[in-house]
Amino acid sequence: MPELSSRIPYRVDQRALVHSARTAVAAVVSLLVARGLGLPEAYWATISTLIIMQSTLGAALTVSEQRLAGTALGAAFAALLATYFGSNTIVFAVRVFAIGLICVALRLGEAYRLASVTLVIVMLIARTKPAWIVAAHRFVEVSVGIAVGLALTALWPEGGPTASYAPRGSPSE
Repeated sequence: MPELSSRIPYRVDQRALVHSARTAVAAVVSLLVARGLGLPEAYWATISTLIIMQSTLGAALTVSEQRLAGTALGAAFAALLATYFGSNTIVFAVRVFAIGLICVALRLGEAYRLASVTLVIVMLIARTKPAWIVAAHRFVEVSVGIAVGLALTALWPEGGPTASYAPRGSPSE
């Protein structure tokens, strides 16, 4: 009978274990910070942390910049317009279109997706609080996640790729 490790097409090495540990620690820290701040949807901090965790600080900074810009734009746009124009389907479509144009004008192309997601979260999920409060919470939750992810990436840098995936029979076996 062949050895079990030779039947597993992918191999997890120490780098994968370290990356997984860093990510788990960062996710828990961001959740605890957001809960400590009393944020109503603390899971958004954790989601943001998971999205921006990268192997290098430089890569994390790029992702974080786009996420923060998109969230800020989407939250501000949603809060402002919801207060004055309500939330019907046509107005929502115009808002998504307008956010796309604003992102292009500000050269925030990748942030468009995140701005639109924030707009959807603030505008389309039924809430008891005013849109500007929901938008502010969303921005703070995402900011906490980004800050924790960046801090942990800076304090606990990763030395290279997160995992070694080599198909069976490859020269690296």
